[in-house]
Amino acid sequence: MSALALSVLLSLVSAVAYAGGAIVQERVAASSPGAQYAPLRRPAWWAAVSLNGLGGLLHVVALALGPLSLVQPLGALTIVFALPMAAFFVGRRAGATAWRGALMATVGLAGLLSLVGASDAQSLDTAQRVGAAGVTGGAVVALMIAGRAAHRHPAVRSILLATASGIAFGMSSVFTKTVAVDWSGGVSASDLPSLAVIGVLATAGMVLSQASYRGAGLAAPLATLTVVNPVVAAVVGITMFEETFRYGTTGTALALSCGVVAAGGLIMLTTERIAREGAEAQVRDGNGEQKQGQEQGGSAVAAVPSAATAAVNAAAPAAPLSAKVLVPSPVAPPVPDTAPVEETYDVRTPAGSDDTPLSYGPFYGGPFVPPPMVGRRRVRIRS
Repeated sequence: MSALALSVLLSLVSAVAYAGGAIVQERVAASSPGAQYAPLRRPAWWAAVSLNGLGGLLHVVALALGPLSLVQPLGALTIVFALPMAAFFVGRRAGATAWRGALMATVGLAGLLSLVGASDAQSLDTAQRVGAAGVTGGAVVALMIAGRAAHRHPAVRSILLATASGIAFGMSSVFTKTVAVDWSGGVSASDLPSLAVIGVLATAGMVLSQASYRGAGLAAPLATLTVVNPVVAAVVGITMFEETFRYGTTGTALALSCGVVAAGGLIMLTTERIAREGAEAQVRDGNGEQKQGQEQGGSAVAAVPSAATAAVNAAAPAAPLSAKVLVPSPVAPPVPDTAPVEETYDVRTPAGSDDTPLSYGPFYGGPFVPPPMVGRRRVRIRS
Protein backbone atom coordinates (compact mmCIF):
# COMPACT_ATOMS: atom_id res chain seq x y z
CA MET A 1 0.00 0.00 0.00
CA SER A 2 1.35 3.40 -0.98
CA ALA A 3 1.78 6.23 1.50
CA LEU A 4 -1.00 8.23 -0.17
CA ALA A 5 -3.49 5.33 0.06
CA LEU A 6 -2.52 4.70 3.68
CA SER A 7 -3.02 8.39 4.43
CA VAL A 8 -6.53 8.28 2.95
CA LEU A 9 -7.38 5.13 4.92
CA LEU A 10 -6.13 6.60 8.19
CA SER A 11 -8.08 9.79 7.54
CA LEU A 12 -11.31 7.81 7.07
CA VAL A 13 -10.72 5.76 10.22
CA SER A 14 -9.91 8.98 12.09
CA ALA A 15 -13.21 10.50 10.94
CA VAL A 16 -15.09 7.39 12.12
CA ALA A 17 -13.35 7.59 15.52
CA TYR A 18 -14.23 11.27 15.86
CA ALA A 19 -17.84 10.49 14.92
CA GLY A 20 -18.05 7.71 17.50
CA GLY A 21 -16.61 9.98 20.18
CA ALA A 22 -19.12 12.68 19.30
CA ILE A 23 -22.04 10.24 19.54
CA VAL A 24 -20.90 9.02 22.95
CA GLN A 25 -20.43 12.61 24.13
CA GLU A 26 -23.94 13.52 23.02
CA ARG A 27 -25.44 10.53 24.85
CA VAL A 28 -23.49 11.37 28.01
CA ALA A 29 -24.70 14.97 27.81
CA ALA A 30 -28.31 13.82 27.37
CA SER A 31 -28.14 11.45 30.37
CA SER A 32 -26.17 13.83 32.63
CA PRO A 33 -27.94 17.21 32.49
CA GLY A 34 -26.28 18.40 35.71
CA ALA A 35 -22.73 17.79 34.50
CA GLN A 36 -22.25 20.47 31.87
CA TYR A 37 -18.56 20.38 31.01
CA ALA A 38 -16.69 17.29 32.22
CA PRO A 39 -18.64 14.36 33.75
CA LEU A 40 -15.52 12.75 35.15
CA ARG A 41 -17.44 10.02 36.98
CA ARG A 42 -19.00 8.65 33.82
CA PRO A 43 -16.97 5.82 32.20
CA ALA A 44 -18.70 6.55 28.89
CA TRP A 45 -17.20 10.03 28.86
CA TRP A 46 -13.71 8.57 29.22
CA ALA A 47 -14.55 6.25 26.33
CA ALA A 48 -15.40 9.34 24.27
CA VAL A 49 -12.08 10.90 25.29
CA SER A 50 -10.29 7.76 24.15
CA LEU A 51 -12.07 7.78 20.79
CA ASN A 52 -11.21 11.45 20.24
CA GLY A 53 -7.61 10.76 21.20
CA LEU A 54 -7.45 7.87 18.75
CA GLY A 55 -8.93 10.07 16.02
CA GLY A 56 -6.39 12.80 16.72
CA LEU A 57 -3.49 10.37 16.65
CA LEU A 58 -4.60 8.85 13.34
CA HIS A 59 -5.09 12.33 11.93
CA VAL A 60 -1.55 13.35 12.83
CA VAL A 61 -0.13 10.19 11.22
CA ALA A 62 -2.24 10.80 8.11
CA LEU A 63 -0.89 14.33 7.90
CA ALA A 64 2.63 12.95 8.13
CA LEU A 65 2.00 10.56 5.24
CA GLY A 66 -0.19 12.66 2.95
CA PRO A 67 -0.62 16.27 1.88
CA LEU A 68 -2.60 18.72 3.97
CA SER A 69 -4.89 19.60 1.07
CA LEU A 70 -6.12 15.98 0.97
CA VAL A 71 -6.15 14.96 4.63
CA GLN A 72 -7.99 17.98 6.01
CA PRO A 73 -11.02 17.70 3.67
CA LEU A 74 -11.34 14.00 4.54
CA GLY A 75 -11.51 14.96 8.19
CA ALA A 76 -14.68 16.89 7.39
CA LEU A 77 -16.43 13.58 6.70
CA THR A 78 -16.93 13.21 10.45
CA ILE A 79 -20.39 14.76 10.30
CA VAL A 80 -21.34 12.55 7.33
CA PHE A 81 -20.34 9.41 9.25
CA ALA A 82 -21.88 10.58 12.52
CA LEU A 83 -25.49 10.92 11.32
CA PRO A 84 -25.97 7.33 10.05
CA MET A 85 -23.94 5.94 12.96
CA ALA A 86 -26.19 7.75 15.44
CA ALA A 87 -29.30 6.44 13.67
CA PHE A 88 -27.97 2.87 13.65
CA PHE A 89 -26.44 2.59 17.12
CA VAL A 90 -28.56 4.84 19.35
CA GLY A 91 -31.71 5.32 17.27
CA ARG A 92 -31.31 9.11 16.96
CA ARG A 93 -32.55 9.91 13.46
CA ALA A 94 -31.83 13.26 11.85
CA GLY A 95 -34.41 15.05 9.74
CA ALA A 96 -34.09 15.87 6.07
CA THR A 97 -33.12 19.46 6.87
CA ALA A 98 -30.30 18.28 9.12
CA TRP A 99 -28.99 15.97 6.39
CA ARG A 100 -29.03 18.74 3.80
CA GLY A 101 -27.30 21.13 6.17
CA ALA A 102 -24.63 18.58 7.08
CA LEU A 103 -23.92 17.76 3.45
CA MET A 104 -23.77 21.45 2.51
CA ALA A 105 -21.33 22.17 5.35
CA THR A 106 -19.16 19.19 4.42
CA VAL A 107 -19.06 19.99 0.70
CA GLY A 108 -18.33 23.66 1.35
CA LEU A 109 -15.57 22.82 3.79
CA ALA A 110 -14.01 20.22 1.50
CA GLY A 111 -13.98 22.68 -1.39
CA LEU A 112 -12.49 25.40 0.76
CA LEU A 113 -9.67 23.26 2.07
CA SER A 114 -8.93 21.76 -1.32
CA LEU A 115 -8.21 25.25 -2.64
CA VAL A 116 -5.62 26.03 0.04
CA GLY A 117 -2.18 25.85 -1.52
CA ALA A 118 0.75 24.09 0.08
CA SER A 119 3.83 25.94 1.24
CA ASP A 120 7.14 25.24 2.86
CA ALA A 121 7.04 24.22 6.49
CA GLN A 122 7.42 27.28 8.67
CA SER A 123 7.35 27.94 12.38
CA LEU A 124 6.21 30.84 14.55
CA ASP A 125 8.48 33.04 16.54
CA THR A 126 7.93 33.77 20.24
CA ALA A 127 5.92 36.98 19.70
CA GLN A 128 3.62 35.27 17.24
CA ARG A 129 3.06 32.38 19.61
CA VAL A 130 2.22 34.68 22.51
CA GLY A 131 -0.12 36.74 20.34
CA ALA A 132 -1.85 33.66 18.93
CA ALA A 133 -2.30 32.17 22.41
CA GLY A 134 -3.67 35.44 23.80
CA VAL A 135 -6.13 36.02 20.96
CA THR A 136 -7.28 32.40 21.12
CA GLY A 137 -7.82 32.54 24.88
CA GLY A 138 -9.75 35.80 24.61
CA ALA A 139 -11.99 34.47 21.83
CA VAL A 140 -12.73 31.24 23.71
CA VAL A 141 -13.57 33.06 26.95
CA ALA A 142 -15.80 35.55 25.11
CA LEU A 143 -17.72 32.74 23.43
CA MET A 144 -18.11 30.95 26.75
CA ILE A 145 -19.57 34.08 28.33
CA ALA A 146 -21.91 34.56 25.38
CA GLY A 147 -23.00 30.92 25.63
CA ARG A 148 -23.72 31.35 29.33
CA ALA A 149 -25.81 34.43 28.55
CA ALA A 150 -27.81 32.46 25.96
CA HIS A 151 -28.70 29.62 28.36
CA ARG A 152 -32.42 30.03 27.57
CA HIS A 153 -31.78 29.14 23.92
CA PRO A 154 -30.01 25.76 23.86
CA ALA A 155 -29.42 25.80 20.10
CA VAL A 156 -27.68 29.21 20.16
CA ARG A 157 -25.70 28.29 23.27
CA SER A 158 -24.62 25.05 21.60
CA ILE A 159 -23.39 26.82 18.46
CA LEU A 160 -21.40 29.33 20.52
CA LEU A 161 -19.73 26.64 22.62
CA ALA A 162 -19.06 24.47 19.55
CA THR A 163 -17.45 27.46 17.87
CA ALA A 164 -15.23 27.99 20.90
CA SER A 165 -14.33 24.30 20.85
CA GLY A 166 -13.47 24.44 17.15
CA ILE A 167 -11.24 27.46 17.70
CA ALA A 168 -9.43 25.70 20.55
CA PHE A 169 -8.90 22.53 18.51
CA GLY A 170 -7.83 24.48 15.42
CA MET A 171 -5.24 26.52 17.30
CA SER A 172 -3.96 23.43 19.07
CA SER A 173 -3.30 22.01 15.58
CA VAL A 174 -1.43 25.20 14.68
CA PHE A 175 0.81 24.91 17.76
CA THR A 176 1.26 21.20 17.06
CA LYS A 177 2.51 22.00 13.57
CA THR A 178 4.83 24.64 15.00
CA VAL A 179 6.34 22.21 17.49
CA ALA A 180 6.66 19.54 14.81
CA VAL A 181 8.59 21.96 12.60
CA ASP A 182 10.85 22.88 15.51
CA TRP A 183 11.49 19.24 16.36
CA SER A 184 12.56 18.49 12.78
CA GLY A 185 15.91 20.01 13.75
CA GLY A 186 16.02 18.40 17.20
CA VAL A 187 14.06 18.45 20.45
CA SER A 188 14.38 21.73 22.32
CA ALA A 189 13.33 22.75 25.84
CA SER A 190 12.08 26.09 24.50
CA ASP A 191 9.03 24.28 23.13
CA LEU A 192 7.72 23.42 26.60
CA PRO A 193 5.43 26.50 26.72
CA SER A 194 4.03 25.55 23.33
CA LEU A 195 3.39 22.02 24.57
CA ALA A 196 1.59 23.46 27.59
CA VAL A 197 -0.56 25.62 25.30
CA ILE A 198 -1.38 22.55 23.20
CA GLY A 199 -2.49 20.65 26.31
CA VAL A 200 -4.63 23.53 27.57
CA LEU A 201 -6.29 24.13 24.19
CA ALA A 202 -6.94 20.44 23.58
CA THR A 203 -8.49 20.05 27.03
CA ALA A 204 -10.60 23.18 26.57
CA GLY A 205 -11.77 21.95 23.17
CA MET A 206 -12.82 18.59 24.63
CA VAL A 207 -14.66 20.15 27.57
CA LEU A 208 -16.42 22.75 25.43
CA SER A 209 -17.46 20.17 22.86
CA GLN A 210 -19.00 18.11 25.67
CA ALA A 211 -20.93 21.16 26.88
CA SER A 212 -22.13 21.99 23.36
CA TYR A 213 -24.00 18.68 23.08
CA ARG A 214 -26.15 19.32 26.17
CA GLY A 215 -29.73 19.86 25.04
CA ALA A 216 -28.79 20.50 21.38
CA GLY A 217 -28.63 17.09 19.76
CA LEU A 218 -25.77 15.87 17.62
CA ALA A 219 -25.89 17.39 14.14
CA ALA A 220 -25.64 21.14 14.82
CA PRO A 221 -22.73 21.20 17.33
CA LEU A 222 -20.77 18.50 15.50
CA ALA A 223 -21.12 20.27 12.15
CA THR A 224 -20.07 23.57 13.71
CA LEU A 225 -17.03 21.98 15.32
CA THR A 226 -16.12 20.12 12.13
CA VAL A 227 -16.24 23.31 10.06
CA VAL A 228 -14.68 25.80 12.49
CA ASN A 229 -11.69 23.62 13.38
CA PRO A 230 -10.06 23.38 9.89
CA VAL A 231 -11.25 26.84 8.88
CA VAL A 232 -9.35 28.39 11.79
CA ALA A 233 -6.29 26.35 10.87
CA ALA A 234 -6.58 27.44 7.24
CA VAL A 235 -6.96 31.12 8.22
CA VAL A 236 -3.88 30.94 10.45
CA GLY A 237 -1.99 29.13 7.70
CA ILE A 238 -2.85 31.84 5.18
CA THR A 239 -2.15 34.77 7.48
CA MET A 240 0.83 33.49 9.51
CA PHE A 241 2.38 30.68 7.46
CA GLU A 242 2.10 32.57 4.13
CA GLU A 243 -0.14 29.96 2.53
CA THR A 244 -2.31 31.06 -0.41
CA PHE A 245 -5.28 29.78 -2.37
CA ARG A 246 -4.68 27.94 -5.58
CA TYR A 247 -5.49 29.37 -9.00
CA GLY A 248 -5.02 32.97 -7.93
CA THR A 249 -8.08 35.20 -8.05
CA THR A 250 -10.31 32.42 -9.37
CA GLY A 251 -9.31 30.17 -6.47
CA THR A 252 -10.01 32.94 -3.98
CA ALA A 253 -13.50 33.49 -5.41
CA LEU A 254 -14.20 29.75 -5.33
CA ALA A 255 -12.97 29.55 -1.75
CA LEU A 256 -15.33 32.34 -0.72
CA SER A 257 -18.20 30.54 -2.47
CA CYS A 258 -17.38 27.34 -0.62
CA GLY A 259 -17.32 29.27 2.63
CA VAL A 260 -20.81 30.61 1.89
CA VAL A 261 -22.06 27.08 1.19
CA ALA A 262 -20.59 25.80 4.47
CA ALA A 263 -22.12 28.71 6.38
CA GLY A 264 -25.50 28.01 4.77
CA GLY A 265 -25.30 24.41 5.92
CA LEU A 266 -24.59 25.52 9.48
CA ILE A 267 -27.53 27.93 9.36
CA MET A 268 -29.82 25.12 8.19
CA LEU A 269 -28.66 22.90 11.03
CA THR A 270 -29.20 25.65 13.58
CA THR A 271 -32.66 26.65 12.33
CA GLU A 272 -33.73 22.99 12.18
CA ARG A 273 -32.80 22.54 15.82
CA ILE A 274 -34.49 25.78 16.86
CA ALA A 275 -37.69 24.76 15.04
CA ARG A 276 -37.65 21.40 16.80
CA GLU A 277 -37.18 23.10 20.17
CA GLY A 278 -40.12 25.40 19.41
CA ALA A 279 -42.34 22.42 18.56
CA GLU A 280 -41.34 20.63 21.75
CA ALA A 281 -42.00 23.79 23.77
CA GLN A 282 -45.47 24.14 22.24
CA VAL A 283 -46.27 20.54 23.12
CA ARG A 284 -45.14 21.10 26.70
CA ASP A 285 -47.13 24.33 26.96
CA GLY A 286 -50.23 22.63 25.53
CA ASN A 287 -49.98 19.82 28.05
CA GLY A 288 -49.53 22.32 30.86
CA GLU A 289 -52.53 24.40 29.80
CA GLN A 290 -54.68 21.27 29.50
CA LYS A 291 -53.68 20.13 32.97
CA GLN A 292 -54.32 23.59 34.37
CA GLY A 293 -57.75 23.67 32.73
CA GLN A 294 -58.60 20.32 34.23
CA GLU A 295 -57.56 21.53 37.65
CA GLN A 296 -59.61 24.71 37.27
CA GLY A 297 -62.62 22.73 36.05
CA GLY A 298 -62.40 20.38 39.01
CA SER A 299 -62.21 23.29 41.44
CA ALA A 300 -65.24 24.94 39.79
CA VAL A 301 -67.28 21.74 40.05
CA ALA A 302 -66.25 21.34 43.65
CA ALA A 303 -67.28 24.93 44.33
CA VAL A 304 -70.88 24.41 43.09
CA PRO A 305 -72.12 22.34 46.08
CA SER A 306 -70.46 24.67 48.53
CA ALA A 307 -72.09 27.70 46.85
CA ALA A 308 -75.49 26.02 46.88
CA THR A 309 -75.09 25.13 50.53
CA ALA A 310 -74.16 28.71 51.37
CA ALA A 311 -77.26 30.00 49.52
CA VAL A 312 -79.58 27.63 51.41
CA ASN A 313 -78.02 28.59 54.71
CA ALA A 314 -78.43 32.27 53.91
CA ALA A 315 -82.10 31.85 52.91
CA ALA A 316 -83.13 29.78 55.95
CA PRO A 317 -83.60 31.68 59.21
CA ALA A 318 -81.31 30.73 61.98
CA ALA A 319 -83.33 28.82 64.62
CA PRO A 320 -82.26 29.03 68.25
CA LEU A 321 -80.82 25.85 69.54
CA SER A 322 -82.01 24.47 72.87
CA ALA A 323 -79.67 23.47 75.58
CA LYS A 324 -80.51 19.81 75.02
CA VAL A 325 -80.38 18.16 71.70
CA LEU A 326 -82.53 15.09 71.46
CA VAL A 327 -81.32 12.48 69.08
CA PRO A 328 -83.96 9.85 68.31
CA SER A 329 -82.81 6.34 68.89
CA PRO A 330 -83.43 3.75 66.24
CA VAL A 331 -86.79 2.03 66.62
CA ALA A 332 -86.84 -1.69 66.15
CA PRO A 333 -89.41 -2.89 63.66
CA PRO A 334 -92.50 -4.43 65.29
CA VAL A 335 -92.39 -8.17 65.63
CA PRO A 336 -95.43 -9.69 64.02
CA ASP A 337 -97.65 -11.52 66.50
CA THR A 338 -98.14 -14.97 65.14
CA ALA A 339 -100.58 -15.90 67.88
CA PRO A 340 -104.20 -15.42 66.75
CA VAL A 341 -106.27 -12.89 68.49
CA GLU A 342 -108.83 -14.47 70.69
CA GLU A 343 -112.32 -13.86 69.55
CA THR A 344 -115.08 -13.34 71.99
CA TYR A 345 -117.71 -15.85 72.32
CA ASP A 346 -120.41 -13.57 71.00
CA VAL A 347 -118.79 -12.69 67.66
CA ARG A 348 -117.80 -16.12 66.67
CA THR A 349 -119.37 -17.46 63.53
CA PRO A 350 -119.82 -21.07 62.90
CA ALA A 351 -117.55 -22.59 60.35
CA GLY A 352 -119.14 -23.98 57.30
CA SER A 353 -119.29 -27.76 57.54
CA ASP A 354 -121.45 -30.56 56.27
CA ASP A 355 -121.66 -32.14 59.69
CA THR A 356 -124.40 -30.78 61.86
CA PRO A 357 -123.11 -29.81 65.27
CA LEU A 358 -124.48 -31.82 68.12
CA SER A 359 -126.70 -30.13 70.60
CA TYR A 360 -126.83 -31.05 74.18
CA GLY A 361 -129.77 -30.12 76.16
CA PRO A 362 -129.76 -29.49 79.86
CA PHE A 363 -130.32 -32.40 82.16
CA TYR A 364 -132.93 -31.98 84.71
CA GLY A 365 -131.35 -31.12 87.93
CA GLY A 366 -127.79 -31.14 86.44
CA PRO A 367 -125.32 -28.47 85.35
CA PHE A 368 -125.77 -26.67 82.06
CA VAL A 369 -123.30 -27.82 79.46
CA PRO A 370 -123.11 -25.56 76.41
CA PRO A 371 -122.85 -27.20 73.04
CA PRO A 372 -119.49 -27.14 71.32
CA MET A 373 -119.04 -24.30 68.80
CA VAL A 374 -116.48 -24.53 65.95
CA GLY A 375 -114.60 -21.27 65.35
CA ARG A 376 -112.54 -20.07 62.37
CA ARG A 377 -109.15 -20.87 63.78
CA ARG A 378 -109.63 -23.07 66.75
CA VAL A 379 -112.30 -24.45 69.05
CA ARG A 380 -112.55 -23.22 72.52
CA ILE A 381 -115.29 -23.83 75.02
CA ARG A 382 -116.07 -21.34 77.68
CA SER A 383 -118.09 -22.31 80.56
